[in-house]
Amino acid sequence: MSDITLQGAKKLNITLPPETEAAFEAYYDLLSTHGENVNLTAISGAESVAHLHFLDSIALLTIADFKTAKVIDIGSGAGFPGVPLKLAEPSVDLTLLDATRKRIDFLEHLCALINIDAACIHARAEEAAHTADMREQYDICVSRAVAKLNSLCELCLPFVKPQGLFIAMKSVNSEDELRAAHRAIEALGAQLHKCVDYTIPDTDIVHRAVIIKKTSKTSERYPRRFARIQKSPL
Repeated sequence: MSDITLQGAKKLNITLPPETEAAFEAYYDLLSTHGENVNLTAISGAESVAHLHFLDSIALLTIADFKTAKVIDIGSGAGFPGVPLKLAEPSVDLTLLDATRKRIDFLEHLCALINIDAACIHARAEEAAHTADMREQYDICVSRAVAKLNSLCELCLPFVKPQGLFIAMKSVNSEDELRAAHRAIEALGAQLHKCVDYTIPDTDIVHRAVIIKKTSKTSERYPRRFARIQKSPL
């Protein structure tokens, strides 16, 4: 499994630190033994996990500069994309946020097991984004959460510093979401920077990174309560 990840990284022109081979193996083993218990991922098997989780995550390093960046992963779940990014670029200052306690317990166990330093925070994004120590404190926010882009922008952009980036991992069939999110992006003090489609090495799977740049501070009214976001998206 780690061989697939290492070879795939090379095809992305990413050189992984030597110690990451053992870390990715331990990550996969923990995911295999504990992932189903806390509903972390429906993807199983070494090859699928290597391609659809590990390589999909570290592909973001080809799209933006993560070196020494303060990064928050919203709705991190099993740690994707944040943990593989940290393994591949150890200089990242990583925060993992999830609203489910069992997932944060898993992430804390994982980080200790593979010896990475990351803040694991059990909180709802719409509440955490209103705290002084988290609001507009991050250079890059990443999310692979399953949510419409307009709602995801309201949950994620308040964490990003002006001139920072929000990177949403989406499918290549996301044009309708992009159009629907135009108003939300503008209202939250940001603009669409670019979309980058990338192929996961040794597959024919193409995913899209939607890169949104924060241009000004987000109004204190956002994010709203989650029920309000769902009922009346921007």
